[in-house]
Amino acid sequence: MTEQLMRVDAPVAELGEGPVWADGEQALYWLDIPADQVHRMAAGGQLTSWDVGQPVGTVVPRASGGLALAAQDGFMAMDQATGTLSLLAAVEPDRPENRMNDGACDRAGRFFAGTMADDERPGAGALYRLDPDLTVTTMLTGTGISNGIGWSPDERLMYYVDSLTYQVDVFDYDPATGAIDGRRRFAAVGQGDVMPDGLTVDADGGVWVAVWGGGALLHHDPAGRLRQTIEVPAAHVTSCVFGGPDLDRLYITTAAGDGAGAGALFVTEPGVTGQLSHPFRG
Repeated sequence: MTEQLMRVDAPVAELGEGPVWADGEQALYWLDIPADQVHRMAAGGQLTSWDVGQPVGTVVPRASGGLALAAQDGFMAMDQATGTLSLLAAVEPDRPENRMNDGACDRAGRFFAGTMADDERPGAGALYRLDPDLTVTTMLTGTGISNGIGWSPDERLMYYVDSLTYQVDVFDYDPATGAIDGRRRFAAVGQGDVMPDGLTVDADGGVWVAVWGGGALLHHDPAGRLRQTIEVPAAHVTSCVFGGPDLDRLYITTAAGDGAGAGALFVTEPGVTGQLSHPFRG
């Protein structure tokens, strides 16, 4: 229910996205994609923001220092002291109508992120994996809006959202190589203008899915059964991540649209703990 949520004192976003918890810093990072903004909030509430000059779909800490981004031009590194970007690996340089969108890193520090067309047309995107040696591997093609990615606690499963399919898919995952196989439906979500967006996986293997157009966050158990619905006072719920010292706080991003909290950042304590967000190790 809405009363479970607390609104965080943070900038209202046009398209808030991509929250990630940097455990070593005890800080939350998230994005406002069309505003070209990367935000950081420390545990005490101190806010730092960077205008990076291009849309960013994913931000993750970088093990060697600074941040790694999935941005308009591809996989990028960002110097937090200066806000300067440098290219790690180009992605789809021949498709300027596409941009990178949601992503995450596995335990080995491989950076997965996908692309989508500016006009959101089906089949125009793909999913990529950036390895620590900066090799880019195409994992999927023909995606629509490449979105949430997460792993089961034993890292034998990878969950993935292509929003235009109205479902969360699951793959068998090889943590030694980063290979995926056996794609199948995990849970159906939405129809019409209501569709799945970002996701996170808790320490018990539960999958939390943000619902764009649905004003909610859905909690599925490892078998794909819906166990809990958290209502959010914003129609467009975009993503979520567990954070805090005990990983028991669930941060939720939203976008502009209907609802009193549209574009706000929220936090709740749903009674379970999450998994660590992993850095890029390149």
